[in-house]
Amino acid sequence: MRILHSILVVALATATALSSMPARADSRAASPPLDTAAIDQTVSRLMAEQNVPGLALAVVYKGELRYAKGYGKANIEHDITATPDTVFAIASVSKPLIALGVAKLVEQGKLGWSDPISKHLPGTPDTWRAVTLAHLANHTSGIVRESPAFEGDKIKSDFEVVAAAYPVPLAFPTGSKMQYCNVCYFALAEVITRTAGEPWPRFMEREVFQPSGAKDTRPTSVRDLVPRRAASYEWKDGKHHNVREYVALRPSGAFLSTVNDLARIEAALTAGRLVKPDALKHAETPARLNDGSVGKMNPNSLGYGIGWEISEQDGRRRVAHGGSLAGFRTMYARYPDEGWAVILLTNGGGARPNALEGAVTKLLPKP
Repeated sequence: MRILHSILVVALATATALSSMPARADSRAASPPLDTAAIDQTVSRLMAEQNVPGLALAVVYKGELRYAKGYGKANIEHDITATPDTVFAIASVSKPLIALGVAKLVEQGKLGWSDPISKHLPGTPDTWRAVTLAHLANHTSGIVRESPAFEGDKIKSDFEVVAAAYPVPLAFPTGSKMQYCNVCYFALAEVITRTAGEPWPRFMEREVFQPSGAKDTRPTSVRDLVPRRAASYEWKDGKHHNVREYVALRPSGAFLSTVNDLARIEAALTAGRLVKPDALKHAETPARLNDGSVGKMNPNSLGYGIGWEISEQDGRRRVAHGGSLAGFRTMYARYPDEGWAVILLTNGGGARPNALEGAVTKLLPKP
């Protein structure tokens, strides 16, 4: 009986572990084959050219984790190799996740994307009267990029940072232009907190990360002990140097995560376990300005949706977001028409995640 009990315990533990992993195909016959040797060669070459110490990569196809690998060093000083479970600061890749948190509350009937921000935050100025939650999420509000109250070395409440931006004149009339805005995501995080009745990190954990099985995703912190955390570096004078990270938690660059966890979130999005397909389609749709044109932040853009920038990569429609914070450079790119997603996290300030991701995507077969 003891032997049988032990076998059952091991079997249950194994099943639990497997259930937390991103979906994998039992048969690869129906999925396009990957040239993993070419991917490895390309990534390694570009890392050397860009002086990237460590990198983790995940390639997902229709919710199935097809390839995940770590390259280089997560920590140079301690000679720790990067793996798919290495924890990186994902920087602004956090923005589509914060937007996803708002989308959950929209589906629950507690918020609307057309809600004016003044409905949810006290004391907003008259200049913000036309600003909606959608304007905040798609960078068309006209609000200044950074709050005058933000200081990387000081911990302040999200509302304090947002309220300090109230007196600052709008850069342009709301809805007339698109310009990147970090303080806007502080405001969205504060709306989540006030609407959910709990701190936004707790809401995100319960509503987004736990349902996805994203067990290693958490708010950024330089004080907490984080297993498998990558150190951050910059290349200067022919060698790597440590980079000091922000003490403050920025909702605009909110989370630490791994490529395996982001692959789990991608699988949950694909399966419709986080939001309904219509909500995801809405997030991937370019926002229109007041004159009916598509808002763009750069000439190569095809627009910006709810937390995602839309572009094209080698003829493929691309829905993506990159990130830059301290020594971390990151990219989460989705190709919804084909089912591919490429997730790439690095700990080198000189990394060019767009180029890295684009080179990997060129090697992916078109289904």
